[in-house]
Amino acid sequence: MNRLQKQVMKKFIIVTTATIIAVVALINFRHWINRSEAFRAMEHLGKVVQNYRDKTGSLPPQEYVDNIKENLQGQARLGKLYYRAQWINYDDPPETIIAYTQKKFHSIFLDDGFIVLRLNGNVQWLKEKICKKILEKQQTPEEIQFLKTIP
Repeated sequence: MNRLQKQVMKKFIIVTTATIIAVVALINFRHWINRSEAFRAMEHLGKVVQNYRDKTGSLPPQEYVDNIKENLQGQARLGKLYYRAQWINYDDPPETIIAYTQKKFHSIFLDDGFIVLRLNGNVQWLKEKICKKILEKQQTPEEIQFLKTIP
């Protein structure tokens, strides 16, 4: 290989490597934006639920949340929302999960997990295993059976 060929090969490798790095970064950035928008939508939903609860003393019904969800900024990124109000008792602790959505990423930088809304209004990102353990403790057999009927 002569000197010119080596320079061309070196530049080709540099450009190819830079392109691969840029593509991977953009894909992961897209996942991060998706997660951030979904998190923001859940925070907004939490405020709406808290306002309803402050006014009425109870959690809003499923239909109310479904209507609100349609108007949330970032709701498209929220995905399938599981709202648990019908399974929650008045005396349940503030850390009880009242709504959650699962987010799966095909990313080396972001773990799969859940965005959860708690009874006290806090929104959290939980890794998949942790969230499933918490839900196992909080869900009744009736709720689990009901979830099996949802496509």
